[in-house]
Amino acid sequence: MSDTGEAKPDDCIIIGAGPAGLTAAIYLARYHLSIRLFDSGESRAAWIPTSHNHAGFPEGINGKDLLNRMYKQAHLYGAVREDKRVTHLARTGDRFTVGTESGTYTARSVLLATGVINRRPADLPEEVHDAALAAGMLRYCPVCDGYEVTDKKVAVVGTGAKGTAEAMFLRGYTADLTLVSPDGAHELDAESIAKLDAAGIARVDGPCGGWKIEGKQLAFDTGAGRMAFDSVYPALGSHIRSSLAKDAGARLSEDGCILTDDHYETSVPGLFAAGDVVKGLDQISNAMGQAGVASTTIRNHLAAETPLRR
Repeated sequence: MSDTGEAKPDDCIIIGAGPAGLTAAIYLARYHLSIRLFDSGESRAAWIPTSHNHAGFPEGINGKDLLNRMYKQAHLYGAVREDKRVTHLARTGDRFTVGTESGTYTARSVLLATGVINRRPADLPEEVHDAALAAGMLRYCPVCDGYEVTDKKVAVVGTGAKGTAEAMFLRGYTADLTLVSPDGAHELDAESIAKLDAAGIARVDGPCGGWKIEGKQLAFDTGAGRMAFDSVYPALGSHIRSSLAKDAGARLSEDGCILTDDHYETSVPGLFAAGDVVKGLDQISNAMGQAGVASTTIRNHLAAETPLRR
């Protein structure tokens, strides 16, 4: 039900239902706080075919299965996921106004767990993208799954400092590595070229196109002709979903991440952030830890304002 301005505000509204948002929902619900959990259905974790580095799952776990398990746990304590996209966030007095496509709500605190969206290679058809991702031919996180490409034929699609850094990271897993420029000629300084050459990483100019799954490899056209790889890592950056924080007046880093203190409170009192939208390591375990710290701080701040009673 939409808030009318007369209804009691929620203790906390969580925006985003990925690993960070769901962890916050578990913690805050178990603290007996009144919460709302808004989900736009765009968690990157849902893309994961199988995560092998998330502790506690030695056989690995599918991203959607993990999210479903986490929501089931949060729901046990009364958390309800609402399929709503938040379009507006503002601090009004000592409360937050949260606007959605279907109504407006108020809360004593807000936790942003909106995450980021990886930029995909241009002209990569949706059906090819999804099939390649499911088969492990397309990967976005070398920290998560670099182990799975050990001694495989791998391409990094990118250039500049970012492409070089990702290729150098993956060099620890395989020697058969090619850095492919996404658009045209590579844009690499002398230092990057020296690093790549010393590591034995091949360089191929773009543009990339004609993406198809061919056998057990992902193939595409390059400036040097058609090439195929066991796995391809796009290193094209991410869109950081921090616009709501900006609207509310929170400070952002130069690259658009939400800046927080050690307890994951932003520069706006009562506004917290956790997960990939915060500058740091984009990992499920890290997001969950941040959410646990933020949630406990929210509970303690609210208790200091008004003693919590059952």
